[in-house]
Amino acid sequence: MKLSTQTTDSGTTTLPLARSPNLHETDPERLRKTLRDYFTSTFDRYESLFDTLATDAAYYEPSITLRHPLIFYFGHTATFFVNKLLLTHMIEERIDPHLESVFAVGVDEMSWDDLDDTHYDWPSVADVRAYRNKVRALVTHLIDTAPLTLPLGWDNPWWPIIMGIEHERIHIETSSVLIRQHQLKYVKSDPAWKPCRDTGPAPANALVKVEAGHVALGRDITSALYGWDNEYGHHEAEVPAFEAGRYLVSNQEFLAFVEAGGYTLAEYWDEEGNGWRQFAKATHPTFWRRAADGWRLRLMTEEVAMPWNWPVEVNYHEAKAFCRWKSARDGQPVRLPTEDEWYRLYDESRRGNDAPDANINLAHWASSCPVDHFRQGDFYDVTGNAWQWTETPIYPFEGFQVHPVYDDFTTPCFDGRHNLMKGGSWIATGNEAEPVSRYAFRRHFFQHAGFRYVVSKNMKPAPASHYETDKLLSEYAEFHYGDTYFGVPNFSKALVELALTKLGDTPRHTALDLGCASGRATFELARHFDHVTGVDFSARFIGQGVALARGDSLRYLLHDEGELVEYKSHNLDELGLARTAAKVEFWQGDACNLKPTFAEYDFVLAANLIDRLYNPTQFLETIHERMNIGGLLMITSPYTWLAEHTPRADWLGGFKKDGESFTTLDGLDAVLGKHFERLGEPQSVPFVIRETRRKFQHTLSEVTFWRRRS
Repeated sequence: MKLSTQTTDSGTTTLPLARSPNLHETDPERLRKTLRDYFTSTFDRYESLFDTLATDAAYYEPSITLRHPLIFYFGHTATFFVNKLLLTHMIEERIDPHLESVFAVGVDEMSWDDLDDTHYDWPSVADVRAYRNKVRALVTHLIDTAPLTLPLGWDNPWWPIIMGIEHERIHIETSSVLIRQHQLKYVKSDPAWKPCRDTGPAPANALVKVEAGHVALGRDITSALYGWDNEYGHHEAEVPAFEAGRYLVSNQEFLAFVEAGGYTLAEYWDEEGNGWRQFAKATHPTFWRRAADGWRLRLMTEEVAMPWNWPVEVNYHEAKAFCRWKSARDGQPVRLPTEDEWYRLYDESRRGNDAPDANINLAHWASSCPVDHFRQGDFYDVTGNAWQWTETPIYPFEGFQVHPVYDDFTTPCFDGRHNLMKGGSWIATGNEAEPVSRYAFRRHFFQHAGFRYVVSKNMKPAPASHYETDKLLSEYAEFHYGDTYFGVPNFSKALVELALTKLGDTPRHTALDLGCASGRATFELARHFDHVTGVDFSARFIGQGVALARGDSLRYLLHDEGELVEYKSHNLDELGLARTAAKVEFWQGDACNLKPTFAEYDFVLAANLIDRLYNPTQFLETIHERMNIGGLLMITSPYTWLAEHTPRADWLGGFKKDGESFTTLDGLDAVLGKHFERLGEPQSVPFVIRETRRKFQHTLSEVTFWRRRS
């Protein structure tokens, strides 16, 4: 791999990465070339980041306890391409099912007191490099040869290619943070990742007035640039006048807070911040180091004498505590800016210069730089150098909709606990470097992030994010936990009651609910089993079960007619299921490619699942491996085979074979007969799904039971 370089007065440096491409290009061949270059430069740059690891051991020793080791991230971005391309049928088979199971999910750092001690049998570095080479060849081949219809919008089957590139660019940054948090013995300097060497005393910060103004946020669906789901929609606001720091808060300015005992005084920290401070035993910013000759700063691959004129890099809790301390000291309402206020700053920074230079997009150094280096209007570093924490928890704009290929990119963050960061850092590239980008992280999270403070008594709260208006999720919430209609019993509860009549003397220790959706059957099974695991492909569905299990109410809207809606709310206690919560767990997973840990079950329920799988035969041929001998498998399905879910060649039945009708039951007998004995004849169980007050789906699901014999 060879990175593009240029020679300057200071020596040879790596060229900055290309900006996000124009997807409205009208020449297909020119767009293919642009995307090929965009993909390969990103893939190369990501791999070059791992050249800063000194030994193979550095891949396997977690740099922090809350995240996977770096070997996971090395493979994850390649696996992402395969998983998303499968969903849009740009490809029809996996490259390496085992690795694609290992590297599929598990990225998000959740809470500092929610550690995962699971042991993973990680592959070798050489194996992951070989796998990445196969993915590289696959994606380049697709870009060069796959049919391409223009324009390239978010419903185009090519969208996952752009999505995969932008996803890897995110991980260029997040992985660089993990490398920065690694022990020094595990990292080494690399010529492609040279930090800034310009240091000195920091300038005195000063407040600059920003006049009141109007902001209109949100990306249009017809935008020529790639966007993540949370960027689309519309939000407008009138922003009152405020004052803002001319510079990002420097290491020197933050030192006053440290020396004043800011990390020891609980009154400057809220409850969540105090929890983190006590857990982390924090006494100063995480990248600061105390040494005999004074403070030092940890960069990505080295420690240097403290550059006091660089931006301090902290999490939200530290930034917020500094603002409270400064507010008390100066007698002014000091706080972090809101997202709307940051856009006012952005507008002001562009006066007279639409594209001022910035330390962003890897255009200058592999580190921050002095806070007074890049002037933008009356301010410095409104974009670039370091991300800037805001007061705003991420929320959906009006008109928000998830992308069907990546339905859990943002929705898990609509919890009031993920705050937006704006402006980008020195390593923010592609979509990250765009002003419309909206990245939100848990407040204890470390990125290359600092902050700018504002002075204002006015702060409008962010629109609420705790709601469910997605039509499909709302319908399933009602289907699982809501009212019954036309005298038809709750489907999930009816299935479990029917299963009890077949279980007999079968042990009732562990059960697996595959395709659990919102999780009602998972909880119902937990009435009768010691432990139940619910697995679904959609993180959005699982989120409903997880919320209920932790004691939250499930709140959603149902459409009545036109714009009229009905507000619904349910919890486990009212359903008599509260005691089951301690016995359930929910996981995101692919039924056709489950992780090895899902095994040794006494009972497996696959409710209305097989006719929604991309390879039902693969699922059926391997499900016995997940079950104990004598275990019971329950399959239900209305057999509504559709090519949009399952390729026609992979249907289990519902077609003519050798001139005769071949039913799904025939297909089940043929595949499952190798390891199971079917118990009795099929039964029909009805279910009703409410779409509106006067429109319902009434369906019969065929139920079969299978006893594992070998």
